[in-house]
Amino acid sequence: MTNETRKGKLSPTRMKLLLWVMGSVFVFFMARLVSLQIIQGADYLAQAEENRISNISVSTQRGVIYDRNGYVLARNIPSFNVAITPADLPEDEAAIQEIYRQLSEVIELPVNQGDLEDETAIKTFKPCDNLFGIEEIVYIADTNWPFRPTAIVCNVPRDMALVVMEKANDWPGVTVEVEPVRDYPTGWLTSEVIGFLGPITEEVKDQYEDAGFSVGTDKIGFSGVEFTMNDQLMGKNGTRVVEVDVGGGVVRDLEPPVDPVPGNNVKLTIDTRLQVATKYALTNEMRGWNAYLNEDRMTVAVVIAMNPKTGEILSLVSQPTYENNRMARFIPAYYYEQLLQDEKRPLFNHAISGEHPPGSVYKLAASIGALNEGVVTLNQTLECPDEGFINVIQKYSENEAGVPIDYVCWLKTSGHGMVDWRHAIAYSCDVYFYKISGGFEDEVPVGLGVYRMKEYAEALGYGKATGIELPGESTGLVPDPQWKRINAGENWATGDTYIASMGQGYVLSTPLQVLVSFATLANDGKMMQPTLIREILDSEGNVIKPFTPVLKQDITVDPVIEVFDANGQPTGETKTVDPEVIAMAKEGMRMVVEPGGTVHKEFAAFDQVVQTAGKTGTAEYCDDIANEKNLCQRGSWPTHAWYVGYAPYDDPEIVVLAFVYNGGEGSSVAGPIVRKVMEAYFELKEIDNQ
Repeated sequence: MTNETRKGKLSPTRMKLLLWVMGSVFVFFMARLVSLQIIQGADYLAQAEENRISNISVSTQRGVIYDRNGYVLARNIPSFNVAITPADLPEDEAAIQEIYRQLSEVIELPVNQGDLEDETAIKTFKPCDNLFGIEEIVYIADTNWPFRPTAIVCNVPRDMALVVMEKANDWPGVTVEVEPVRDYPTGWLTSEVIGFLGPITEEVKDQYEDAGFSVGTDKIGFSGVEFTMNDQLMGKNGTRVVEVDVGGGVVRDLEPPVDPVPGNNVKLTIDTRLQVATKYALTNEMRGWNAYLNEDRMTVAVVIAMNPKTGEILSLVSQPTYENNRMARFIPAYYYEQLLQDEKRPLFNHAISGEHPPGSVYKLAASIGALNEGVVTLNQTLECPDEGFINVIQKYSENEAGVPIDYVCWLKTSGHGMVDWRHAIAYSCDVYFYKISGGFEDEVPVGLGVYRMKEYAEALGYGKATGIELPGESTGLVPDPQWKRINAGENWATGDTYIASMGQGYVLSTPLQVLVSFATLANDGKMMQPTLIREILDSEGNVIKPFTPVLKQDITVDPVIEVFDANGQPTGETKTVDPEVIAMAKEGMRMVVEPGGTVHKEFAAFDQVVQTAGKTGTAEYCDDIANEKNLCQRGSWPTHAWYVGYAPYDDPEIVVLAFVYNGGEGSSVAGPIVRKVMEAYFELKEIDNQ
């Protein structure tokens, strides 16, 4: 064999090496094939199916909110968005640019604006944020979701949307989308009750995604009834199981679509007409006083009206407030920040969350306690001396000598003379309440005391949330010695009991708690659950949950008062409040509006039409705001104005509270507001009865 022949053939060694390599490659691919198709086949098939199949959430309609008379307070209105689907645009670049140019003239958005090199802006891109022009928005959409419409401009006028619709054949890829947007016809007049919507937050994302809602599209209640009744209002989204192509375009439905379930409608107890009258009675009164005082002093206030027999809230105003329509589409960062930085806290519902010293309106707790416990008798008189004060030895423990302190009546120059139980309420005599709460020499050997006073205050609703259907309700504070040791680091003093009976010192309450306490007395001891919800209706208007008043407790029947021994220790026994004590308390409140009463001048004319009863309150305070303004001067602290009244006296159907922060005298500032709300209520009642 020649050398040339040998060179044309492979040696046995090389042949074996070649066969080994080929065999190894074959074995590798066979093993890989077995792994992909047999071992991991199910996983890859599932992934392929996941890429091919998509679940689409179909948004539902949020329920409507009405007032008690069927007036719409929150609804859904159509909003028109101009959108572009990149995959549907023409292939010719010149044609695309011509569409952009013509569209820009109609929607008044530039073809080009913004920097596509700004990675942060692209990552945080949201449709309709106006940071980019048409071309840049389409570029971002084409890169991420070419088969999905992307809004270019949102909430355009209807006539503009019609122009775009008419151009549908000339502008392929350009469409008008209609989406529901929350609308509040009464706006700021009811925003503290209704609230507003916001995006699904990270904290509740999993909860709502599991329920079938879309984080980027659906909204939830952020405040007010929109928040507390969110589960009723929100409904349930529908679903579509569809096949999609590689670009994300929908090919077909794989299963019959599941239709969305509309949210239920909610009818509130609020009467919009009375709400308007309440809002203007409050704002006009504050405006008048600020003009008279030549300073913007009265800016924070609350007025609430309720039916004491059913617990229905007829109007609720917290001042200042905000315009919830400005949060309808999205929450503007600048506006929200402005609300947060406002020291008057317009987003804060002062009616249920504000905790303030209640002042003399709190005296009813000490009144019924002292009479029910036999500390004093109904006609027994106590002296409010001519000098207008009494001197009490202030002690922090029983064995110390103590120091004398003067406790002054509001009628400082002449005192009230000899005062019985009912006239003490009518005159709001401070000295009388000092004596019955803490005791005074031989005149009142043993006063009501802090523990028993707390029992009666809590029986009237102080110191605990009412449970109204609004978020952020505070509990207030009914203090006792244990609370003071823990929170103030010192023993309970003699004077703490004296001033607690006045609703001062450590005592704090919300305006709603004060209202509930008076509603309970007006309703002969029956405490009704305060509520904003009258009915729940389905989307067809059928009542699925009718209104039923809820009796929380009857303090004349339910043993809500714990019995204490002489050393202030609970005995384990309980008692009720004598119905006659409540009847006398109502007589005392009736005398408040009669000649000699603290609010007689304000109610004299109206009382000729409808007989009323009530109680004034002028509460000294010293908080951070007052401190900053150097207002906390001993002996001349600033005061909050309170008044609570109900009518008619013999058969109450409305109880109204007015609270004005830094308002001064309750009789002259809060009293007229309550009277005006009552006047509006009875005028509306007369109109409805015609």
